[in-house]
Amino acid sequence: MPLARGTPAERSLVPAFVRADGKSRGRPPHRVGPGPAARLHRKEPPVNTPLSGAVSSAAVPAESVSSIVDSASAPTTPTAPVAPIAPVADLASARVRHELAELASRLDGRLSVPGDPGWDADRAAWNLAVDQRPAAVVVAASAADAVETVRAAAAVGVGVAAQSTGHNAGPLAAQDGFDEVVLLRMHELRGVEIDAETLVARIQPGAQWGDVVAAAAPHGLAALAGSSHDVGVMGYTLGGGISWLARSHGLAANQVLAAEIVTADGRLRRIDAEHDADLFWAIRGGGGDFGVVTALEFRLFPVAEVVAGMMLWPLDAADEVLQAWAEWTGGLPDSVTSTARVMRLPALPELPPFLSGRSLLLIEAVCQESPERAEELLAPMRALSPEMDTVHPQPVAELLQLHMDPPEPSPGFGDGMMLSELSPATVRAFLDAVGPGADTALLVAELRHLGGALDPDAALALAAERGVPAPGAIAGFDAQYLVFAGGIPMPGIGDALVVSLGRLFSRIEPWRAPVEYLNFAEHARPAEQLFGERVHRLRAVKLDVDPEGLIRSNHPVRR
Repeated sequence: MPLARGTPAERSLVPAFVRADGKSRGRPPHRVGPGPAARLHRKEPPVNTPLSGAVSSAAVPAESVSSIVDSASAPTTPTAPVAPIAPVADLASARVRHELAELASRLDGRLSVPGDPGWDADRAAWNLAVDQRPAAVVVAASAADAVETVRAAAAVGVGVAAQSTGHNAGPLAAQDGFDEVVLLRMHELRGVEIDAETLVARIQPGAQWGDVVAAAAPHGLAALAGSSHDVGVMGYTLGGGISWLARSHGLAANQVLAAEIVTADGRLRRIDAEHDADLFWAIRGGGGDFGVVTALEFRLFPVAEVVAGMMLWPLDAADEVLQAWAEWTGGLPDSVTSTARVMRLPALPELPPFLSGRSLLLIEAVCQESPERAEELLAPMRALSPEMDTVHPQPVAELLQLHMDPPEPSPGFGDGMMLSELSPATVRAFLDAVGPGADTALLVAELRHLGGALDPDAALALAAERGVPAPGAIAGFDAQYLVFAGGIPMPGIGDALVVSLGRLFSRIEPWRAPVEYLNFAEHARPAEQLFGERVHRLRAVKLDVDPEGLIRSNHPVRR
């Protein structure tokens, strides 16, 4: 059936995209150290003091990614290669060129500019559908590199945007003036330290959740990790962080105990509830708009095993099963987190036969209960005779594989929305857009159950009960469910993806919650939509620490 192009209203709900294709970059191994008090890099500068300079190191060549292609082009036809140009020519300033050349000599890492052999690899985001074209890229090898980059950018009047993996890079790359920004890539700084006695992890800015889980699991400890091993800890946590344990433990941002951050004045500060308290409040849920965070320390939890897995039905069963799931989630204890996913999978040899070329409904569940209690809780869903049931006791580390996210950088196009409720009418509207017989180009459309410790009042009460710092800018959400939907922007289906996503959101719009989740906002949002009334305090903090707007982020509070 041909894909409908949709109404103008549906098309207007989601911006157009630019597709990029490329190869996975190598990942250095994580390091595990003695404890949070130790410094994670030999050249890390003193906190809260000026930095006199850093010793240079030779540039390290990076693997190239393939050329950028437009979604409407033939899949094997790349654009013309980037021709060599004068260094940082787009800035049209001899002073800028001189200052960046001077910066390169002070870096432990490397500076990359248009025309350099590693330029395409250095500027690539995890989402290969995002075409990032900054003025220059600094690939940091130390916290000192972040200080030097911020100072150099301030001296010449260009912006700085920090990035680790680049999972939510689309809103940043689309901003006006991004070609006058130095992109500070932190992905090579992946150190992790675990203090098993104090239940605290300390991470460098490029650490991924696979690094943290691998370091914490041998101690019987769990972090409030993302759904995939290669999700960056830093961006995920600064934006909130909804884990498989979130209904019982709250947002990952609420577990942060301290951070080290380079502010626009070029100072590396250590902040916590007693030092720069307003700034500490802002970074916990307010995103990366306040400085370049070079280290985080956060709580771990003594959770070694859970009962978890998925149940699978053919999509034709979605009407019955999804309505039952919505009712089931309404009565669950906070110890259970669950997700429902509609998936339309292409026929690919690398997919297992039970997935390849099929349209399916998956229910995923994680229970922090005994196997016997989990059996009781799961009984209503198992009564619907799933085709496959993989729920079983397992180490908490295995949760990184449950959601079956892509294992390496991939092109994607999607967006999120929060819902105030999931009534029978909401379910019908959702399935009208993505269920059996729906005319859609979306690969996946999912619903995540919220509530529990993700409720703002519950999060505040939990912090008081545990005697830990009160939550930051985002304590939780006035919402009950989180929607995310998307697809792969293959050549020829770009318009269909835009229409399909717009159609879904228009169908469920009557149940939209008053807030949005920063980490699932893949396109620009008004700051008020992300932060509500807290935006005024966030803007005051931004004005205090960065009055000129030097630091850029994917979701700026001044928008």
